[in-house]
This record gives sequence, C-alpha cells and structure tokens, in this order.
Amino acid sequence: MKKWFGGPLIIGLAVILCIRFMFMEKQPPKKQSVYEFFRNYPTNASHSENNAVIMYPSPPPQKIIQFSKKPHLIDVEGLDDLYSLKNISKEDSNVMLVWAQMRFLLSRSDVFPETAQGIKEASIAWKDLLSAIKNERFSNSRNDVVEQRKCPFFVSMLNTSMSNNGMILEFPCGLVLDSSITIVGIPGSPHGNFQIELIGSQLPGESNPSIVLYYNVSFPGEDLTKYPVILQNTWTVEDGWGEEERCPGHQPANNLEVDGLIRCNEKLDRNAIEEKLNRSQSTDTSSGGNHISFNFPFAEGNPFTSTLWVGLEGFHMTVNGRHETSFAYRKKLEPWLISGVKVAGALDLLSALANGLPVSEDLDLTIDTEHLKAPPVSRKRVILLIGIFSTGNNFERRMAIRRSWMQYGAVRSGDVAVRFFIGLHKNMQVNLQLWKEAQTYGDIQLMPFVDYYGLITFKTIAICIMGIKILPAKYIMKTDDDAFLRIDEILSNLKGKDSKGLLYGRISVESSPHRDKDSKWYISVEEWPHALYPPWAHGPGYIISRDIVKFIVQGHQERNLNVRLIFGFILS
Repeated sequence: MKKWFGGPLIIGLAVILCIRFMFMEKQPPKKQSVYEFFRNYPTNASHSENNAVIMYPSPPPQKIIQFSKKPHLIDVEGLDDLYSLKNISKEDSNVMLVWAQMRFLLSRSDVFPETAQGIKEASIAWKDLLSAIKNERFSNSRNDVVEQRKCPFFVSMLNTSMSNNGMILEFPCGLVLDSSITIVGIPGSPHGNFQIELIGSQLPGESNPSIVLYYNVSFPGEDLTKYPVILQNTWTVEDGWGEEERCPGHQPANNLEVDGLIRCNEKLDRNAIEEKLNRSQSTDTSSGGNHISFNFPFAEGNPFTSTLWVGLEGFHMTVNGRHETSFAYRKKLEPWLISGVKVAGALDLLSALANGLPVSEDLDLTIDTEHLKAPPVSRKRVILLIGIFSTGNNFERRMAIRRSWMQYGAVRSGDVAVRFFIGLHKNMQVNLQLWKEAQTYGDIQLMPFVDYYGLITFKTIAICIMGIKILPAKYIMKTDDDAFLRIDEILSNLKGKDSKGLLYGRISVESSPHRDKDSKWYISVEEWPHALYPPWAHGPGYIISRDIVKFIVQGHQERNLNVRLIFGFILS
C-alpha cells in the first residue's frame, strides 16, 4: 500500500514543479531598484551612444562604485547671509521656494570646489540686491522719480568715455551668446604690442577683477628677429595666469576646434613665416615693417577692423573679415561675467562698438504681461514639471519661451508646470531686473549661489526638490533656455512609458572626463577616477520618473549620495 501511495505522490510533486517552473518563466524580470542601478552600472564597459529609453537594465557583474564616507556639514562663508530673509515678504519669497530647501545641500563637505566662491560672491550680491529693492520701494513710496539704468542693446565710444583704468566700453549687463565687440584701430609701432582685454565683473571688496580674455598682439620688430604672434590667456586673483595659447605656435594635441572653428588660422604656420623671414634677408626693408605682413593680420600703420564675438563654446576673433583665432571658455570665466573691454598698448583706437547685448523688457510697457504669467496649479500632482536652466541676463530667451511653447494648452491649464532656475549674477543691475521679472511672471526660482557653470548640478537637484516637495509631479523634465519643446509630443510619448524607473532622452554611455585644468568642463581624478562616465542624459532635454526623483532628493537629504560622483554625470 505504501509503495502504491508513493508513486502517485512523486508524480504529483513532479507535475507541481513543472507547472511552477513554467509559471516562473513567464514572469517579467524583476526590476532593478533605483539605488542598485546608480551604484552598480559599469563605469568602464564599452558601449555606443543610445537615443532610447533606459529602464534600469540589469548590468553584468562589475566592481561597485564605492562612495566616500558620509559627508558632514560645514560652515560656509556667506551662507548665513543668504538665508537671512527678514525683509522679504511671503509673497516675494515665492521666487525662493527651492532656495529655502537647499541649505542642507550647500553645507555638505563633499560639494564642488567652486561652491565656496559661488556662495561667498552670492552673499555679497544678495546684500546689494536687498539694498536696491529697499531703496526703490522707499523712492516709490515718496513718489520720487527712480533713475533706472537699463540693459542697452549696444554701447559705443560715442556714449562711453575712457575711464582711469583704460576701459573703453562698459557692459551694464554682461555679454550673451552672439554678442560682439568691434574695434577699429591702427597699430602705432613695429616694436610695441597692443592688448585687448575682456574684464570680469567686480564685487565690492574684491581686489582686482578677473580677465576673462587677454588678447595680446606682438609684432616682429624692425630687425625681423622674432615671430609675430597673437597670445591669448586668462587671469584671476585665485589662480593667476592660465596656460597661454599662441597663434601661430599651437601644439597639434591642443589644436582642437571651438564651435567648429580652428583655434588658430592655419595660414599662420611657422614654416610660412620662416620662409618669408629668410626671403626678407635679401629684400629692402628700409621702408618699414608694414610692407612685410607674413600673412599676419596686423601691421604697423595699417588700419584694421577686428570683431570679437561670443560663441557657444568660446570667443572668436575675425580681422578684416577673416577668422583668425578661437579661444575656449575657461572655468569660472564665462561671457555673462564680463563687464567691459579695455584696450592698451601701441594702438591708435578709432572706434569701438559692442552690440547684441542682453536687453530686459520694460515691464511697465509690456502689454501681454497677464497672459504670460505662470498659471495657477490646482492639481495635487501635475503630470510634468519642466525645469529650465537659464542665466540672469538671458532675458530675451525667457521672453521668447513665454510667448512660444509655454502657450501650449497643457501649460496654460496647469497640467504641465514650467519654471526657470537661475543663480544670482555678480552684476547688481542684472539681479534687480531679474528680481522684477521673477515677481512679475511667477515662473522663476532663484538659486542661492552665483551662476557658475560648475554649479549647475545644484540646479538639477533643485528641480528634483521642487518636483517632490513644492510642486509634486509624476514626471520631471530638464531643459535649457535655448530649446523649443513640443509639449503635445512629449505628453503623447509619455503615455506609453512606464511611470516608474524611467530615464528618457538622448543617453550617452561612452564618454570620457575632461582632464584639462583650464577647461570649463574640467573634472579632476579625485572627482571621477574612471576612464569613462556612467550613462548620462544630454542636457537639452531628458525626463525622469517620480521614483528616481524621490530617491535623489532623499539620498541627498540623508547624505547617502555623493553629489559630485552621481548626479553631475548621470543626469548632467
């Protein structure tokens, strides 16, 4: 009897196991948690760029990224001043909702190297702004006429006088993309040099302003024993002179392009100059060096027209209509920072003009202000929060966005919320115009630091904070102020996507860190020791789901995430 009972029992168990095995085969693979994905994704594997959605794939076993010990909180100079909001009304503070939530992040011991400087400078700028706001309110209460210094579209020598420090043009609100400075002059001496300098903004208490671009032209001289050369460099109080770039004279390894343009005009090569120098030994040079140009764009006594213009990646110089040099932006030295241009040396200056400068709208004369204001959000959770990176003096870009894709029905109805995230400027006039713009349209969130490129990761975290704590959203999108969004297409595409574990955009899975210390995009070995970055989404536009956003905010609050190793690269 026992033998007869044992057979069916074994057969029954076998059937159950088979059914269970078949059921398990049909189950979808278990999703990887957000934490596991960020920690375990391979950092040195070979991949190709992918434009599709990443849904937390299961990576092959690799060495786990090791985070440093849990960071502690430190005292940062100026931080207390930034969080002293005694004279700010509750209504005015709506532009600082995320600002109030970021102190824990700015106080961490593992923040970026530029953080201390960005906070210290912001504290000075903030005090100046509060003082300006107070003075303007006091004047308005007395019905005084307030003299406002506007941001002009252009400045010229006709309305600018030479200052004691040699400044020929001053830019009240800095420079932006496509701004240009045109100089007409005559070099006065074959022996001397002349310089064109772009001077950075200077806050009260700073010893000397930075030189965002030093452009030095050196002639060969009467004896023709030295090469004519154009030298470009930068200078700051903290770091002194950077690594100079010479044209001609670039090493092949450094002769990279800037905005698709060569750094040094290829016609200005050393072999051609040496050939002409040798040939000049048998020629009569008594008439002066102005007849021997060596294809050099400048010559003694010869008038020239030179235009220095602002590109996306760097500055570019054309002389008499021909491109001569390009110079990539360097760390903490960007166009918005520039306050003026200075000319010195052996140059007879005939004219100077700067145009394409940032212009802020006169809010009192804007007829469609009410139509452009951010609509109220009535939903408990919006479908999509769009955070836009912008800088203080990009007034025209923000107005263009308000009048274009922010007019989509989904935005006007409140289903989609759009906010600009902007750091403080070193220029008080820009900050005052920005403050008025923020109060008028209600779509700006100010950041408690000066808007250096190296600190934009904080803006990304700020968008996440807003999407979790202030304006809850199902999805979060990051974009820039030079992007046009098809809101209808975005929402349509999101309907077919999973609401969890979503990183959607153009994903790079094979890119290397910049190791040039002067580069605007420099990353040290201490910050990221690996040869390749982990996957990261391109900044012009990517979307992440709420669970990732929540993980990021919670991780930073509890100081379990390294702000420099994780967020700066995966969600750039």
